[in-house]
Amino acid sequence: MMETTVGWHVEMEFEEDAHRTRAAALVRLPDGNEVRAHGYASRHPSDSSQPRVGEEIAGARALNELAMRLLTKAHDEIDEASGRTSHALR
Repeated sequence: MMETTVGWHVEMEFEEDAHRTRAAALVRLPDGNEVRAHGYASRHPSDSSQPRVGEEIAGARALNELAMRLLTKAHDEIDEASGRTSHALR
């Protein structure tokens, strides 16, 4: 039986120009830490303008980087607490 419920809110912001989209992702963790990541998407000049698609690609890339940063943070905490290197995928 689960005794505790924890929620995280990820904030995403986008900056766009005619050919590029930049996404910034931020999650504030219950321990007070903030983890940030960025993702980018570029539109080929021959492609039609579809800002939503650029946001989805840049956002997915930012979330992927955010996930990797969270995994690294967790493994660093495991290593520090155990005094050895954890062997899960990084």
